[in-house]
Amino acid sequence: MKILSIDMPAPMAAAFRACRPHFIGIAVFSGLLNLLFLTPSIYMLQVYDRVVPTGGLVTLGFITLVVAFALATLAALDALRARLLVRASLRLDKQLAGPLLERLMERSAPGAPILGMREFDVLRQAISGPAALGFLDAPWTPIYVAIAFLLHPALGALTVFGGVLLVGLALFNERSTKSKSQDAMKATNSAYASQEAAAQNADIVRALGMRGALRERQLADRRTGLSLAGQAQFTGGGYAAGTKFLRLFLQSAALGLGAWLAVERQISAGAIIAASILMSRALQPVEQVVGSWGTVVQARGALKTLAELFASAGPETPRTQLPDPKGALRFDKVAQRAPGSDALVLKGVSFAVEVGEVVGVVGPSGAGKSTLARLAVGALTPDAGVVRLDGANLADWDPDRLGRHIGYLPQDNALIAGTVRDNISRFAIWRGEDPVAIDAAAVAAAQVAGVHDMILKLPNGYDTVLAHGGRGLSAGQGQRVALARALYGDPALLVLDEPNSCLDAEGELALANALASAKARGASIIIIAHRTGVLSSADKLLVLRDGVVERFGPRAEVLAAMTGGGRPAQSTNLVELKAQQ
Repeated sequence: MKILSIDMPAPMAAAFRACRPHFIGIAVFSGLLNLLFLTPSIYMLQVYDRVVPTGGLVTLGFITLVVAFALATLAALDALRARLLVRASLRLDKQLAGPLLERLMERSAPGAPILGMREFDVLRQAISGPAALGFLDAPWTPIYVAIAFLLHPALGALTVFGGVLLVGLALFNERSTKSKSQDAMKATNSAYASQEAAAQNADIVRALGMRGALRERQLADRRTGLSLAGQAQFTGGGYAAGTKFLRLFLQSAALGLGAWLAVERQISAGAIIAASILMSRALQPVEQVVGSWGTVVQARGALKTLAELFASAGPETPRTQLPDPKGALRFDKVAQRAPGSDALVLKGVSFAVEVGEVVGVVGPSGAGKSTLARLAVGALTPDAGVVRLDGANLADWDPDRLGRHIGYLPQDNALIAGTVRDNISRFAIWRGEDPVAIDAAAVAAAQVAGVHDMILKLPNGYDTVLAHGGRGLSAGQGQRVALARALYGDPALLVLDEPNSCLDAEGELALANALASAKARGASIIIIAHRTGVLSSADKLLVLRDGVVERFGPRAEVLAAMTGGGRPAQSTNLVELKAQQ
């Protein structure tokens, strides 16, 4: 399927096919509307050719009633067509919004979902706006041209000439505004992304005195976008004004030509007014499209962007449902590049975590520890090598189903705007799960994490609403709630990245108890830490340096190898661990 000469990927093609009944109804109503638009022309012909010469007032009354009924029907059909356009837009949203958000969330770029949905809304608004009406009416222009030819070939030729001029203006308008409109959209999206990022970190911006600088940067980005948009609108406005002048002049020219033909006795007096109305109606859709050309260009750009997004995601294929994992994790020669670079963060990393085993990961900053954690939970797909859970490639799992068996605590708590209960339960209520079961599992996870009593002391307990990033909680409280989220549902694999970075002594004790509980039930655990107290329960240690596994094995052996023999310590973390033994 092609729309506006753009190939539609399967999900978009299916969505537009789902809207086909609406589009068929819209096309039928458009046909009836354009036939009824002939009513004023026919009425003028009858008034000047029958009523005025004969003085037939009764005829005038009857044809006036008929035209009133026809125009009332026209108005009703126009309202129904507008409703159908809105319904088609809403149906498209129902069909595509979910899959689109899913694909956008797979992208790591900040703000990608917001900007992608904004482009989708541009497309939806274009479908139900004036530009769509112009495109719907344009195919009926030949009917008006044909009727103009029936009145007189000269009137038909003038109508065709006017149509060609307007189409030419539309093409020049596209060539002149296309690149400017696209550049304006990119600049505006960039400005919005910058504003959203600053708003999400408003407290940091204020604390570091960056408000003035970021305000000026955002204003500069906004000025760039508005300047480009203004240039496109100025150009498009000039063409729209030229189009309106041309249509009005041609309408008057049709009157003049009709008067000349009537004087020459080649048409009737009624045909003079009818010719002017036909000319106006024939050219109005073209004028409407030209006047909305900025919207058309933006909608086509949005359609192309969405098509590329769906095409790049590849076709969705049903996945075989694998059995619930037990937690055996294996890295096999895994390599990973840095975002937007060819530099490798991890280089051929291989190691294994057995079921019920605790593996501590240590190494200097920049060694690739957090990247390893993200690969372990499937948040990243390796550029080379494979990560396996119970022997199955993580890429072979459905992400949502896999996520229920994984607990992940990132360096920043990554709490999402919503209640404490929703955050701990991973917003399971929106999957349609039993609310009573969700509450019980959330409380159980909080108790294992040792955060239940703290939550009860919040203003609304588990129903306390948090802002983005867990604002409303201290850093330590946020980290403990995020730990409860990681423990929710008793996952088979736990990956904790700096889980004690913000904890006090009470929090450290609660974390140790949570890890002991998870290990007792057989969970596999990976802990990345600089503060090594949390690694005292580790069965094995993995030492990572410059993206390469320097050592991996039983905790005591790694410590002896890295700190023994009178050699200088290779890692402060390892010295601390050695002292703890």
